[in-house]
Amino acid sequence: MFEELGNKLDAALKKLRQRGVLTEPMIKEGLREVRRVLLEADVNFKVTRDFLGRVQERALGEQVLKAVSPGQQIVKIVHDELAHLFGEGRPTLEKAPSGTTVILMVGLQGAGKTTTAAKLARRLGREGRTPMLAACDLQRPAAIEQLQTLGNQIGAEVFAGEFGGDPVEAAKAAKSQAEESKHSVLIVDTAGRLQIDEALMEELGQIKEAVGPTEILLVADAMTGQEAVTIAQGFDEALGITGIVMTKMDGDARGGAALSIRGVTGKPIKFVGVGEGIDDLDTADPERLAGRILQMGDVVGLVERAQVAIDEEEQAKLQEKVLGQGRFTLEDFLVAMRQVQKMGPLDQLLKLIPGANRMKIPAANMDPKRMKHVEAIILSMTPEERKNPSILNGSRRARIAKGSGRPVAEVNRLMKQFKEMQKFMKQMKGMMGGGGMPGLPGMPFGG
Repeated sequence: MFEELGNKLDAALKKLRQRGVLTEPMIKEGLREVRRVLLEADVNFKVTRDFLGRVQERALGEQVLKAVSPGQQIVKIVHDELAHLFGEGRPTLEKAPSGTTVILMVGLQGAGKTTTAAKLARRLGREGRTPMLAACDLQRPAAIEQLQTLGNQIGAEVFAGEFGGDPVEAAKAAKSQAEESKHSVLIVDTAGRLQIDEALMEELGQIKEAVGPTEILLVADAMTGQEAVTIAQGFDEALGITGIVMTKMDGDARGGAALSIRGVTGKPIKFVGVGEGIDDLDTADPERLAGRILQMGDVVGLVERAQVAIDEEEQAKLQEKVLGQGRFTLEDFLVAMRQVQKMGPLDQLLKLIPGANRMKIPAANMDPKRMKHVEAIILSMTPEERKNPSILNGSRRARIAKGSGRPVAEVNRLMKQFKEMQKFMKQMKGMMGGGGMPGLPGMPFGG
């Protein structure tokens, strides 16, 4: 997410960061480079112009020029203004004053409405609310079936309208059922089109009038670039959207649509889709998104992923073994590695760690296949070998290599890394009495 934009902005600001004193010509020259980067990232021209105007106005202030590190002050100003582009404060979903809160999901076909509806239901369920899903895209039987499948996956009730039926009546019936069954939230999945047309807007307007939604969330595909901004304007004019969910952010390295859409529509981005998994929906916190763009990491995002993915019971057992008993076996490493895998691809996790982008870890070492290879090697060992890897002589290693389909050299490399991990765990036991996230020290970064 924002990878290309982040790399280019980092390069553009590098010269300013390194200077002890900044003059007005230096600042203007640096911001010209930032302007070029933003326009190349497909950020709206007016949004770019206004953004740089605010940055320059603040950067040329006396207080900044007299600061100890003016270069870092410039970066801070850019960060603050990027956050301002995304909105003011952490976005939240409004609740109905009483009864069931209705959230209407709208957008063009292919933007990811159905999947996003399920992801949102999953997220709200984790927050202690009781969501119900309503399949009101009755033009495509696949959309109804998909929502039912996703609902079963996350344990959420799904009201399914009849294929070819009236979506307005289906939405009204879904709301009645949600209220009767005391669901706190009803998420209505609606039909889309390949492009905005009068028939679609008329249908959505009737559904809006029938169910009285508290939130109307536009699901917009970040990969469409500036077209997403135009689409958002069209839906807002017709329906009065209350917020935006940007999907496929993991595939859009430029990020221009995300930066432009609030500046043009004035409507906040409330969530961003960062992957295909059912838990890959992040809150669009302005400060955190700005931090990601400027490659400052997102520790809060990392912790949130850990809370969702990591099994607390397994974590407690592992922590007790490592920090309490001072033991760390290959079985423990396998448990830790699987926990980290649940949090998402390693390259995505590293982007959430401040400064990790400058670690220069080879791309091959972040390949998901590499972790599968490590898993295959460990699973090819006997239980005794996993508990006591010191017994692994040459013949045993050859057997393990054959069983896992990996070369002996890879088995040897893993064992060498594992010894280093054991040393690290012993040091950690001596330095601290608890805490820490299992798994990250054990990732197979070595070559």
